[in-house]
Amino acid sequence: MSETRSKSRSRSRTRHHRRRRTALLAGVPLALASAGAMAYGGALGVFGADAQPKASAAASATATSALAGVTDVADGFASVNALGQNGTYGGRDGQTVTVRTLADLEKYATAAEPYVIVVAATITMNPVGKEIKVASDKTIIGSGTSGHIVGGGFFLGQGVHNVIIRNLTIRDAYQGVWNDKEHDFDAIQMDGAHHVWIDHNDLRHMADGLIDSRKDTTYLTVSWNRLSQDNKAFGIGWTENTTADITIHHNWIRETEQRNPSTDNVAHAHLYNNYLEDEAGTTIKSSYGNYSRGRTNMVLENSYFHGMTNPVVRDATATVVQRGNTFSGTSGRNESGGPGAAWNPRSYYSYTPDKTADVPALLKSGAGPRSSVAKATTGSGTTTAAAATTLTVAADGSGQYRTVQAAVNAVPANNASRVVISVKPGTYRELVKVPSNKPHVTIQGSGGSRKDTTIVYNNASGTPKPDGSGTYGTGGSATVAVEADDFQARNLTISNDFDEAAHQDIAGQAVALRTAADKVFLDGVIISGDQDTLLVDTASKDRLGRVYVTNSYVVGNTDFIFGRATAVIDKSVITLKKRWNGTSAGYVTAPSTAANRKGILIANSTVNGDVSDRSFYLGRPWHAGGDASLDPQTTIRNTSLSAAIRTTPWTDMSGFSWKDDRFAEYRNTGAGSGAASSDRPHLTDAQATGQEVADWLGDWTPTAG
Repeated sequence: MSETRSKSRSRSRTRHHRRRRTALLAGVPLALASAGAMAYGGALGVFGADAQPKASAAASATATSALAGVTDVADGFASVNALGQNGTYGGRDGQTVTVRTLADLEKYATAAEPYVIVVAATITMNPVGKEIKVASDKTIIGSGTSGHIVGGGFFLGQGVHNVIIRNLTIRDAYQGVWNDKEHDFDAIQMDGAHHVWIDHNDLRHMADGLIDSRKDTTYLTVSWNRLSQDNKAFGIGWTENTTADITIHHNWIRETEQRNPSTDNVAHAHLYNNYLEDEAGTTIKSSYGNYSRGRTNMVLENSYFHGMTNPVVRDATATVVQRGNTFSGTSGRNESGGPGAAWNPRSYYSYTPDKTADVPALLKSGAGPRSSVAKATTGSGTTTAAAATTLTVAADGSGQYRTVQAAVNAVPANNASRVVISVKPGTYRELVKVPSNKPHVTIQGSGGSRKDTTIVYNNASGTPKPDGSGTYGTGGSATVAVEADDFQARNLTISNDFDEAAHQDIAGQAVALRTAADKVFLDGVIISGDQDTLLVDTASKDRLGRVYVTNSYVVGNTDFIFGRATAVIDKSVITLKKRWNGTSAGYVTAPSTAANRKGILIANSTVNGDVSDRSFYLGRPWHAGGDASLDPQTTIRNTSLSAAIRTTPWTDMSGFSWKDDRFAEYRNTGAGSGAASSDRPHLTDAQATGQEVADWLGDWTPTAG
């Protein structure tokens, strides 16, 4: 890769002229005090070789009840980090809009941008049977119990992802033919979608099925719904592939004849706490209940079957593992066993089933649309389980979760106290995102060394997204992304091992850790990559974001500590690394600081690595998007600099002169240090008193939690 950034980072090539600031350009030689050796310096040999802002919650007075549940995220398989999507949170990052007409509903549901769409009226489909083609990153949620869709429903096509459909009544597309083969009028149909959460809806009296999950739709959770008055409740399958992962829990299915549900060639089907009822005195009789078809591998537990004919059926090629179910007044086939390998849903996500005996009453009172659907009001054991103080992760299945993201997903939204995610030694190849509504999270390795536990992935800015919607971009390439305040990480390695040599055809910025939050504390970690290793960002340009890194290693070669946050690297080792082709050339920092904010401070640390002498700059100014109002800042003080540092350690970038911004040193030592000059500004003693660690952190004192 060349040292020039790709367009994904919006570096301007145009030269901008501004009045030069001179406050930090004293140019007075200072006597440099020698710095003591770092206690952990001997370990260096190991390394030697953007979302739209949310609209106000008051967008509509009628939306108040719906908004209580907007920040909720999915549980079950829809919560699992896969296919480039970290869980299912719908349109949370977009505007909130309230709709009362078909035109508005279709306008926002089909838009490319994320939206939270609050349905605050009865909307009749025209023509009958119309299914709105929902686009990715949408939450469609009813306002209280007033959101009704009549005579049609929703369609999620190939690759559509991150969609929540919640708290709606979808009804009455029935055309007078019970087993309707002519009119495929479903409430919700999905063909090849992923990461979908269907929750707290009332689905009834449609022309074909209520829910159809087809063509390898996966990472789907269907929870707390009422499905009724239909020939076919819920069909899954329609290909020979066995790839889908689906969770179906706390649904009340009654007055339906078949597909309750039927699951065809589903790799992992987890059904629990559902209530299947064949009501006496109605003309609708069940032909079967839960059906495991093809090569489906189903875990069926703590569900209640009342009056059902053939409550549990499986093909000879399919598998059903039953535990804890209750059968009252049922008849016919009730089967289990099969050739499939045993699997444990807790290997993918956390859950706590309710007692089977409680299921009928629980679902009769809690399923379907509610005045408020925030998870805290549902009574589900799943949310209660997520509130634990410490969650354990182990790749071998010996913890509560197999992946770090699954544990993050289990943290309750807007948690008031700290949740520690303890990760056992091992390599976790996954993407991890801590969303903004999950503060006070600590991720820590439980091994004896920070090298024992590694979270790693290999996305780069130019890596195509799996759904074909473009590339990840620099920020999106992060192995771990932290958007929640008061986050901590310790005793582990976070890495991006993108192979630049093998992929010179795509842009190679590859972030290991991105922070976009305030009060981020990184203690005893290794953050490793090549170009753009550590992105210290903020939630927005006008938001403060403080990051404190101590007793840690940061490894890279090009702009590998960069961003607009107020960030401190203290008592740490910054390891310079050769580029993919074996050459030595690079830049330690690329601050993008807003005016009147503190930028990047490196203090009491060591900068070295197995690279050529005089080949690395300490930094250059990143004016993101060509923004001339920015005032990038890097200060490096009381730090040992190896001979790898250039004698003129600062340089220009994309037409912006470093001399117009804030770059300075103070009392550095080592072969890479040098006397003050116009090309190497030093702080005076008086200036240095205002550029200490405490000045960067302000009223925040990082404390292990």
